[in-house]
Amino acid sequence: MKMAPLQKAFRAHADAIRHLIVHTGQHYDDAMSRVFFEDLELPHPDFYLGVGSGTHAEQTARIMVEFEKVLQQLRPDLVIVVGDVNSTVACSLVCAKMRIPVAHVEAGLRSFDRTMPEEINRLLTDAVADYLFVSEPSGVVNLKREGIDERKIFHVGNVMIDSLMLYREKAKKSEALQRFRLRERGYTLVTLHRPSNVDEKKSLERILTIFERIGSVSTILFPVHPRTKKRMDEHGLRERVEEIHNLKIIDPIGYLDFLCLMDHAQLVLTDSGGIQEETTFLRIPCLTLRENTERPITVEVGTNQLCGLDVELIVQRSFEVFEGKGKQGRVPELWDGKTAERIVSTLYEHLFGRS
Repeated sequence: MKMAPLQKAFRAHADAIRHLIVHTGQHYDDAMSRVFFEDLELPHPDFYLGVGSGTHAEQTARIMVEFEKVLQQLRPDLVIVVGDVNSTVACSLVCAKMRIPVAHVEAGLRSFDRTMPEEINRLLTDAVADYLFVSEPSGVVNLKREGIDERKIFHVGNVMIDSLMLYREKAKKSEALQRFRLRERGYTLVTLHRPSNVDEKKSLERILTIFERIGSVSTILFPVHPRTKKRMDEHGLRERVEEIHNLKIIDPIGYLDFLCLMDHAQLVLTDSGGIQEETTFLRIPCLTLRENTERPITVEVGTNQLCGLDVELIVQRSFEVFEGKGKQGRVPELWDGKTAERIVSTLYEHLFGRS
């Protein structure tokens, strides 16, 4: 979702810039990879590293080994990395060792929680990046506090919103609501993936209690990763899940179907950073099941509210939404669908000395 707008923006400079896509294979499941390339109209990757799953160390190491081979073959003038996953930091570190400039899209975001692997990835990537493209003002503040040269920092807006705006009309053609028998503004959409929420039995039990409480008034749609299903079985929770009224457990779905479901939901429960941003743009009430967020602007001006795993608080705020008293928000500055254009124009100016 972050690369698609950039790929399109680079087309305007195809005479001067050769832009290639490397897919590390970190997200290797069809529902998390192939379908997104199709939905976002991305070309087939020029390189596929096929690293697959593993521990953080195993996955990061495999990406570094395989990506180094690509760089040795290409010797590119610049590498663009996005987000905060293991691929982001692995590719950045290889570039730093080989003295190849790195541009980090979505730089400067901080949760200030170093127990999160993503926080470590963000810190290390920003420390070695040459161009730091920031989505919200807090990112600029964080990078300056960390001693990053101001000349490397560019507040350009949110590239995720570029994708959302590009494909929102296309997503309206999705038949996801009919497929899952949902009524517009009559359901709660759930997306949870963080280990602290879906791996531990106590956390899963709290989440199921929330579903039991709000399921009395709202249909709950929960696309579940196979790993989470496995944890439910391991903890003996499958029977309890099946007995929850109005809970629909489905397999992971593609970007367009998910965007359609998010756009028509009454409420979203999540622990995803990107979804906090997308719901803010769509002005859909969002309750984040985390104690912190690296995207504070979604709380400060958007529709997001941090709830941790406080069952009573989440239920209370859910019912406020169901009663029409949910948090109202506005769209942050520069979330206008033109972020990728600003990023590519900045890079073009620096690479060629002109805009």
